[in-house]
Amino acid sequence: MSSSSAAAGTSNGGSVDAGGAARRNTRMPKYSKFTQQELPACKPILTPKWVVSVFFIVGVIFVPIGVVSLLAARDVVEIIDRYDEACVPSNMTENKLAYIQNSTISKNCTRTLRITKEMKQPIFVYYELDNFYQNHRRYVKSRNDAQLRDAKKPNQTSACEPERYTADGKPIVPCGLIAWSLFNDTYSFTRGNENLTVDKKDISWKSDREHKFGKDVYPSNFQNGSLIGGAKLNSSIPVHESYSALSYVVAYACRRESIVHVTSLSEQEDLIVWMRTAALPTFRKLYGRINIDLKQNDTITVNLLNNYNTYSFGGKKKLVLSTATWLGGKNDFLGYAYLIVGGLCIFLSFAFTLLYFIKPRLVFILISAAITMISVGLTGNWGTTTTCPGTDTLEAAKAPLGTP
Repeated sequence: MSSSSAAAGTSNGGSVDAGGAARRNTRMPKYSKFTQQELPACKPILTPKWVVSVFFIVGVIFVPIGVVSLLAARDVVEIIDRYDEACVPSNMTENKLAYIQNSTISKNCTRTLRITKEMKQPIFVYYELDNFYQNHRRYVKSRNDAQLRDAKKPNQTSACEPERYTADGKPIVPCGLIAWSLFNDTYSFTRGNENLTVDKKDISWKSDREHKFGKDVYPSNFQNGSLIGGAKLNSSIPVHESYSALSYVVAYACRRESIVHVTSLSEQEDLIVWMRTAALPTFRKLYGRINIDLKQNDTITVNLLNNYNTYSFGGKKKLVLSTATWLGGKNDFLGYAYLIVGGLCIFLSFAFTLLYFIKPRLVFILISAAITMISVGLTGNWGTTTTCPGTDTLEAAKAPLGTP
């Protein structure tokens, strides 16, 4: 008997070893409730009354939000002036490209804006471009963030083609097509004999100034090639205002470099604004702010330099003056979105309520089908077996309420 037991043990041991080897050789992943989608879950039972209540509550909340958003957007005063065609000389309207490319032709242009409604400060000055695809893959990639951020990496020009080096092999800082195509139209404003100062301080994101553009990175060899793309960067600005007149004289007499403060990339706010690329072909970028109220019927004279070439690709240029509310600038989309969704929810709540009194079973089937479709769409389990209302179920729902 002991020999048979030993044989049995040997037999069992062999099977155990074989099973262990099979488990070791299997490609099956380690069991986990997460990977097998066996985690505990709670699925509420959506009764018709519960669904109708949710739709109605959402609608009651969304509709007032939409109304308030629309009213806030209507309080924004906006003046828009398209000037790209108006600033072309009458004898060159048929050849706009030759006009913009000819450096001997003056690009000065004067526009007159009439304030239709009182505008409270601050008044935001934007330039708007149309048909300009800053979201093009090659354009978006044509920059090097390491070079923009670190003064020790001026030679980091990878992905900046074709604006990487000058003809004599010197690295361009900042490199790339985005910086090269920097917007270079300029605007100045007057009201009668009063000059309206445009404040260009803090027009860019603070996070960009502090983290994306280095305080010790300075432009070099920028726009020095034969083909100029856009604006040139400020290579230097006057000594800081905190310097006294005496220190300025002493510094000048001693030929100290401190009399000139070279502008780092973190201070080139027009560049920083431009290099935050737009997602759509029509976009606005902040040019500055006018910190003075404009009265109704005021006449504003705009003296601008029409330098930027949008004629080669059929683009448009617009100057925009706009106020802002607690919700931002003029945009009706958010208000209409809330109104449409809220109105649809209220409509569905009344529709389900009406159907519930007429055909309560049909309402339950419709809600169950909708929930099933939503859950399948969220999980993506289209290949699995899903309980959906069949033809017999729908026919039963159509039957009179008292029919079994």
